[in-house]
Amino acid sequence: MLNEQVLEERLGKLEAARSWSPRVVSRLETLLRSEAEEAVFRVNPVQFATEKSIAEGEAVDLFLHATLVGLLEMDWTLVCPLCSDVVESFRSLTTLHSHFHCTLCHADYEAALDDCIMVTFTVSPAVRRIRFHDPESLSAWDYAVTYRGTPVGVTPDGTPWVEVIKSSLRGVARLKPGETTELVVAAKPSMLIGFDMMTDASFGYAVTNETATATQRVPVVIDGGPWTPVEGALATGSAVFALDNRSDRPSVFGILEFPVELAQSGANLHFAPHLSGSRLLATQTFRDFFRAEIVRATEGIAVREITLLFTDLKGSTAFYERIGDLNAYMLVQRHFEELQVVTVKHNGAVTKTIGDAVMAAFLSPADAVRAALAMREAIEQLNKDRAQRDFVLKIGLHRGAAIAVTLNERLDYFGQTVNIAARVQNLAGGDEIWLTEEVRAAPGVDAILAPLAVQRNTAELKGVAGAVPVYRV
Repeated sequence: MLNEQVLEERLGKLEAARSWSPRVVSRLETLLRSEAEEAVFRVNPVQFATEKSIAEGEAVDLFLHATLVGLLEMDWTLVCPLCSDVVESFRSLTTLHSHFHCTLCHADYEAALDDCIMVTFTVSPAVRRIRFHDPESLSAWDYAVTYRGTPVGVTPDGTPWVEVIKSSLRGVARLKPGETTELVVAAKPSMLIGFDMMTDASFGYAVTNETATATQRVPVVIDGGPWTPVEGALATGSAVFALDNRSDRPSVFGILEFPVELAQSGANLHFAPHLSGSRLLATQTFRDFFRAEIVRATEGIAVREITLLFTDLKGSTAFYERIGDLNAYMLVQRHFEELQVVTVKHNGAVTKTIGDAVMAAFLSPADAVRAALAMREAIEQLNKDRAQRDFVLKIGLHRGAAIAVTLNERLDYFGQTVNIAARVQNLAGGDEIWLTEEVRAAPGVDAILAPLAVQRNTAELKGVAGAVPVYRV
């Protein structure tokens, strides 16, 4: 199902999109051409970078540019934090919402861009048609394990939870409305968990050490509501689950066999490295080329932690008066370009410019502090070409939670963290960097600031109760 002509044409566009490290594009081409269908479905670019020895930032850029030229499609995926089940998947940030319900865990969640929202990439059907492009036609196994499962959830011993599911799944069936079937299970001491992936219906049967004297039958009526009984007991031996779909929707029904302790305590998962929504929004390539992605301003999506950096130019009004508006404007644009280069180099993205000021976002506080120091150096280099120091930078940083929304046709951050970062920047004099305790106490920041003179102060910030500790660098 590979369209050779389309693949070659779009690979050519990808190669011309920017300057890539040697063999980066060819590694993606090999993936698209040769790997199994599962390998080109919901690809994790962070894992791809590790496996192919590519810098993580370049790998993310590669996947974004490959999406722009039509080699890949981008998925925004809501992942349950308890079972790592794919609850919903969206082609666009525009349709993403933060409220979701996991039918397997029977739980409701509030998703944040850095928690429960994962961004993956799938080969475009125009390039290579794979069975996962048509989820309704998938086998019950493919739907339950690969389409609804994800390897990002990992147990404490490092095993992907989806592999535990595979080894524990004793039967799975897809039923149309009105269809019946049977699943036969060789029951042994454990907990048998039955579930319907389309509704909240589920049950748990404890299997005892006693041996059954005959085949045990368990009728299961699927009608869109809860099942009766919700729990029961079986003896060791053959058990037949007779399924009857009386609802008006298809059903994917499965039976898992778990040790009783695991069934009662849960999986206790952590998540392997992946591309989060917040990481993507802090990527300059995404902000430059995916402007059509909109977060509805009426709702917004939470970001649990982001580090924001504000800059401004000291004495810019006098600068404009001295050399004229046009000349000053051109030089200020050059200063913006320098600051963006530094921001991208330190794994951040420029969110917006406001007059002579810049707002930039970073996932890592340490990256933000490194960027602030590098910005001072870059601006000093810019001044070397001038008869006098026309550019004097003031910088402020703060870390905290925010809301991602689209305002004035631009993805932006809103909330108290933004306000505090801007007000901390207002404290700064020329050539100064000011940061809050939340940034100062972050991992890695102490080592960065160790060679520098750092002065602790307190300040009253508008909208913040009491004096807050701030640091002048």
